[in-house]
Amino acid sequence: MKTRVITAAVLLAVLALVVWQIYTPALVIVVAFLSAVASNEIMRCAKVSNKFIIITGTVASAIIPFFSNPSCLEPVVSTEKWQSVIGAVPQTVYIIVICLAFFLAMLKGYSHTKFEDVAVSIVASIFVPYVFSILVRLRDLQGYRSQFGIYLIFFALICALATDSGAQLAGMAFGKHKMSPNISPKKTVEGAVGGVVFSLILNFVAILLYNKFANAPISKDSIIVLMCFALPISILGMMGDLTASVLKRNFSVKDFGKIFPGHGGVMDRFDSSLFTLSATYALTLAFFS
Repeated sequence: MKTRVITAAVLLAVLALVVWQIYTPALVIVVAFLSAVASNEIMRCAKVSNKFIIITGTVASAIIPFFSNPSCLEPVVSTEKWQSVIGAVPQTVYIIVICLAFFLAMLKGYSHTKFEDVAVSIVASIFVPYVFSILVRLRDLQGYRSQFGIYLIFFALICALATDSGAQLAGMAFGKHKMSPNISPKKTVEGAVGGVVFSLILNFVAILLYNKFANAPISKDSIIVLMCFALPISILGMMGDLTASVLKRNFSVKDFGKIFPGHGGVMDRFDSSLFTLSATYALTLAFFS
């Protein structure tokens, strides 16, 4: 417990630093680090043994967030200059190159590299960093220093973290009926309901605080949209947690990694956030872009 508390305190300090410097390249650097570690964790848990695939996938995961949008390095590198760099070649080309490189590596190391290794590595090296990059995409949703974009980041994280925390507390207090005993025996229906309710409450409080302090308050219509989608996105957060549990069972591991003592790896901390960030970004493109 002591280790968990110390790690949590350090993580909160880092989070505070990132929030303080959120309009600098600090955000994309942290996102790149998390992406690289998460990608590496998945490949190693899946027992991918091809060193070329592991190294290439990890490096690609660290680079992808820097291609999230032209403003990601402001104010160090101007939007115009970085746009000329990342826009020189369509991003689809890089994805194709990575996929082809993995398949060629499979052919070269066919004795110890399976198609499953390539499939897992593509998900880990492309999908995972892309979702982490949504943190940067949302930040610059309506241009550099977009306050609404920052709110959407917290909206997605609240849907994940508040649901998880609320589910644990409600499950300990009222849990009786198992929600998914074969995947995660400790999760209960009562806990799930409590987690979603807690997420809705925190999201509503967050909207009130945002409208009180932001330069441009959220309109009533937008509030209705956000609160309506807070419910399904919170449920998706739980599905993300269960999905990670299925993967760990398939890989026969307890945790994805050990980078956070007492808490596991990056994927152990952000499994549900990957789902809520994806859903929030889809919501953003549909209603707020």
